[in-house]
Amino acid sequence: MCGIIGYIGKNNAAPILIEGLKRLEYRGYDSAGISVIDKNGNVKTIKKIGKIENLEKSINGQMVIGGLCGIAHTRWATHGIVNELNAHPHFDCQKNIFLVHNGIIENYSDLKEKLIKEGHKFISQTDTEVVAHLIEKFFEGNLENAVAKALKNIKGAYGLAVISKKDPNKIVIAKKSSPLLVGLGENEFIIASDASAILAYTKQIIHLNDGEIAVIGNDKINFTNLDQEIISKKSEIFNEDFNNADKGKYQHFMLKEIFEQPKTLRNSVIGRLIKKEGWAKLGGLEIIENKLREIDRLIIVGCGSAYLAGLVGEYMLEEYVGLPTEVEFASEFRYRKPIFGENTALLCISQSGETADTLAAVEEAKRKGILTLGIVNSVGSSIARKTDAGVYNHVGPEIGVASTKAFTSQLEILVLLTLFLGRQRQMSLVMGQRIIKELERLPIWVEKILRQAPKIKKLAKKYYKSKDFFFLGRKYNYPIAMEGALKLKEISYIHAEGYGAGEMKHGPIAMIDKNFITFGIAPIDSVYEKMLSNLEEIKARNGKILVIATEGDKKIQKITKDVISIPKTLEMLTPILSVVPLQLFAYYCAVFNKHDVDKPRNLAKSVTVE
Repeated sequence: MCGIIGYIGKNNAAPILIEGLKRLEYRGYDSAGISVIDKNGNVKTIKKIGKIENLEKSINGQMVIGGLCGIAHTRWATHGIVNELNAHPHFDCQKNIFLVHNGIIENYSDLKEKLIKEGHKFISQTDTEVVAHLIEKFFEGNLENAVAKALKNIKGAYGLAVISKKDPNKIVIAKKSSPLLVGLGENEFIIASDASAILAYTKQIIHLNDGEIAVIGNDKINFTNLDQEIISKKSEIFNEDFNNADKGKYQHFMLKEIFEQPKTLRNSVIGRLIKKEGWAKLGGLEIIENKLREIDRLIIVGCGSAYLAGLVGEYMLEEYVGLPTEVEFASEFRYRKPIFGENTALLCISQSGETADTLAAVEEAKRKGILTLGIVNSVGSSIARKTDAGVYNHVGPEIGVASTKAFTSQLEILVLLTLFLGRQRQMSLVMGQRIIKELERLPIWVEKILRQAPKIKKLAKKYYKSKDFFFLGRKYNYPIAMEGALKLKEISYIHAEGYGAGEMKHGPIAMIDKNFITFGIAPIDSVYEKMLSNLEEIKARNGKILVIATEGDKKIQKITKDVISIPKTLEMLTPILSVVPLQLFAYYCAVFNKHDVDKPRNLAKSVTVE
């Protein structure tokens, strides 16, 4: 959940490290720090709480010219409060070992207790500092040897970058269950936890796998395992475009990404719709097409918005493919003893492709010999590399912590998967062609919804001071009700619950009064009349109601005047349209409440620890 950047080469390290941190700030933003080795072998470390700009101002020329090697980190706190002592880089008693770390050291308490008995002095509350002292314990002049020995004593997850004053001119990195990669430049190397931090310098990348260590010098790089046996690795060219990772004319990344959705919805299907055959061409799945014909059960796992996208996919796959589908939180799945049949497949959904719990689900399924699939946005990410096959979103970097364009793309990819599997099985040509026709219209419909932004902003201004919200939906839009509530909680810090409208009378309706706001999702679909009845029950108890409804719906006007309209489309596609107004509503509520929309408190974009 934190961001790592490291540099060794021919240029002054500090500016490159700071620029890399800025590109990683969405991964963690409660504190940041940097350590650079100067030309005399001295290490200068500066740490600051808050945003990267605070660190940048503090540096202000202090990182001397000639410091060609360094590491830096932006933190999302797990162990220890937010302060400079707990910020990375951490160091040992002698201030020889300096390191940055993503992940969690599960046995740090036991290790710390033993190290204290041996005379080590700790100054932070973090689990990471234990690693610095452990490397110090094994250090005998060679940094990589000490790192390898230390890691054999560690349980947990880590992405590490380590430098040493007494063994300079090298960076040692290691990985287990936390992403780490190396960018190969011309007589220089850049280390990062995310490709976005290095693509301005090079597109030639090597991904570390679990249990691997890299020793990086000024002009060479060597890879070993924890037993220090030499391994060979090949680089790959990373062609993902990160040039649009700036806000442009928009106040926040989140607003920009909401308004990018007509474009990203086009990008997610471009070249994938075969209208004549009513079929989706998914190159990532064609290599296992015959295996997919045989699956008789699908388990979808994800976290947060990805989990909710999976719930929508469950309706699609069971209705149009006839494929029994279950959706589970990846964080719970890893602790169950799931029962896999011979023809069960696991589908993992993750924007980052690095979500720790989702990645653990992949590994569990692979241990059991189960077919694993992925829907991932980040090319070359861990889930993309570990699953047997999958589909990329192709929506570009999503910087705002609250997912918007990645979520609607996940829904769209699930439609493509439904087409792909459905045409293998029970879906008719006519239905396939009809779905494709409506898919092609979605960007136009979303553009139409976005033109209602001023109206949605007014509704947000009317309700942003409210303390409690229910978001209600049925069938395909039940998960969207939960997504709307999640968005409001994430960035506005307003209590909200997403609920199945039919369940309201079984308890939650007791909460309704004039101060408890209900946001209903009621497009004209197979459950429309039932949804109207549920909203009437709210109105009868003096509850205030907002509604998302189909254009031209007159009945809904009798329930409330606070209506946001969406175009008519296939029932299975309504979630892609109905979620857009909910994104905008949450955004404007956060703005009116003067919150940092892109960096909401206590949250990070990529959750790479449990």
